[in-house]
Amino acid sequence: MGDVLWTPPADVRERSRIGAYLRWLREHRGLDFADYDALWRWSVTDLDVFWRSIWDHFEVVAHTPPTATLTGRSMPGTRWFPGATLNYAENVLRMPGRLDDDPVVIAHGQTRAPVTLTAAELREQVRRVAAGLRRLGVTAGDRVAAYAPNIPETYVLLLATASLGAVFTSCAPEFGTRSVTDRWQQIEPTVLVAVDGYRYGGKAVDRRAEVAAIRSALPSLRHTVGIGYLDPAAVPEGAIPWTELAAPTDEPLTFTPVAFDHPLYVLYSSGTTGLPKPIVHGHGGILLEHLKMLALHHDLGPADRFLWFTTTGWMMWNFLVSGPAVGAAIVLFDGNPGHPDLGTLWRLAEETGTTYFGTSAPFLLASRKAGLVPKEIADLSALRGLGSTGAPLPAEGFTWVYETVGDRLQLQSLSGGTDVCTGFVGGVPLLPVHAGEITCRALGAKVEARAADGSAVVDELGELVITEPMPSMPVGFWNDADGSRYREAYFDVYPGVWRHGDWITINSRGGCVITGRSDATLNRGGVRLGTAEFYSVVEGLDEVVDSVVVHLEDDEGGAGELLLFVVLADGLELDDELRTRISRELRTALSPRHVPDEIHQVRAVPRTLSAKKLEVPVKKILTGTPVDRAAATGALANPESLTAFAQLAQRRAPQADRTPA
Repeated sequence: MGDVLWTPPADVRERSRIGAYLRWLREHRGLDFADYDALWRWSVTDLDVFWRSIWDHFEVVAHTPPTATLTGRSMPGTRWFPGATLNYAENVLRMPGRLDDDPVVIAHGQTRAPVTLTAAELREQVRRVAAGLRRLGVTAGDRVAAYAPNIPETYVLLLATASLGAVFTSCAPEFGTRSVTDRWQQIEPTVLVAVDGYRYGGKAVDRRAEVAAIRSALPSLRHTVGIGYLDPAAVPEGAIPWTELAAPTDEPLTFTPVAFDHPLYVLYSSGTTGLPKPIVHGHGGILLEHLKMLALHHDLGPADRFLWFTTTGWMMWNFLVSGPAVGAAIVLFDGNPGHPDLGTLWRLAEETGTTYFGTSAPFLLASRKAGLVPKEIADLSALRGLGSTGAPLPAEGFTWVYETVGDRLQLQSLSGGTDVCTGFVGGVPLLPVHAGEITCRALGAKVEARAADGSAVVDELGELVITEPMPSMPVGFWNDADGSRYREAYFDVYPGVWRHGDWITINSRGGCVITGRSDATLNRGGVRLGTAEFYSVVEGLDEVVDSVVVHLEDDEGGAGELLLFVVLADGLELDDELRTRISRELRTALSPRHVPDEIHQVRAVPRTLSAKKLEVPVKKILTGTPVDRAAATGALANPESLTAFAQLAQRRAPQADRTPA
């Protein structure tokens, strides 16, 4: 932990976009900063001047100018750029630095041949689809829903919807009917755009029955548009084919001016313990945040091709598709990243000339575990940035990247969330990369670690909080007129301070380590440890494919019970020898207190549709909560995995009188 694996080049300020921004601040604002730490401290102190500088530096296209930068600093309730009108789609489609015939959308997948759209073709597609939506009666404020994968049509639909001031929302087609309707019944879309199915690796997945069920569960729908993705001729009965929605027209491409906080799209919490929260993001907040993050932190511009492996059900898709706003071309992939093997995405990066490749920490660790050496199976010489998110990346993951992918690229581990549709801790070209560490707190994000008494701490584990407002914090939740659900989600624990729900350690140089969800903490004998280190040790063993750990507290004040569940490699059975090895590794790497009381073998670890482990629902089931109350199974990628925990809870019930959580 902490070893320096990459150092910025000596001329980083001349070559990077954040260097150009620093020069701009000196010339246009008379501000000079010696280093990143000074720049960050200014950005979270002088919110007015900082966020206005992002607006001005990136030359945001507005129809009416703002009367102020923000109305106050209290949370929730801050209003950003009051009086301004603009349109997210207009700013994205400006595509600075791109010529009409430059490729800006490069789409690959396992269902059809690659598709490339130039800048001119993307604008033309958006123009036609916006006109098609207008013909269907879509106006500002209406909701348009996409049950579609990471393909150009979904992106075009987002931009066309936004151009009208209507509100976009999407679910990936691997979401089951209940997962989709739990989300969309809350926002009542009037138009549904849906695929007939998709191909995942070598398997065709027919979704026509799910589309029919979704349609029947949404009485608000006025129109359905069908994309024949598996079968080009497949259009549901009573639906309009995509080709008709996108038919040639003389209507010009126009952009409806909307307020800064006008809803752009609705994203959703995972919904593992109840109805997913419908999180509303605004045109202006998303635009400013993504301009800042993509250009200044990821250093993306007109020379770049930006790939992030994601589905349309994860906020990283929304983050990826803002790429053209800073001039970057985006690479879309739809399919199984493990088919025919884990080299698929690395070879895609070579084929598409990707300069920045984003993925998840579990994918990088799986590649490492499989013994993959990406630079031996693909020419990755164009790659200068690698992003990792979705879970903490341990030090050995960092080391593997620099040994097997490339030693000249910058690895950026980042963390944020659906709630802000960005990363608030991540990387920056100005700072070195240390093994196992997220490099810095992002500009404009006043992230702190809070001790139990509420004080800010350094070099100590604490609750991750944000103590100053950010423009991309949600406009609100849908159908939450008094804001009570919104306040309860983020501001109940520390009034006026955003509590994110993660454990974080911020060191004296500003580096960050996130160690898991604070509601899934392991706390035995006063030693508090996030789950991330635990998994790093256990899953470092060749035999262990996956794992989940929970701590059952003792109401009498004892140590409680630590239960570990492991998924083993094919053909292996958990025996006493392996139990002993696991316990020895944990004792040596962590502490004697973290040796599990019991280790059980399970066939699968329950995960959300965005692949996050479900420690809290597992803990609830083991303490007596029925499965249907512990987790909304429609939000899980593998709901059948909960059965094993319910069966164990039944077997354990006589051992102790457990009251349901």
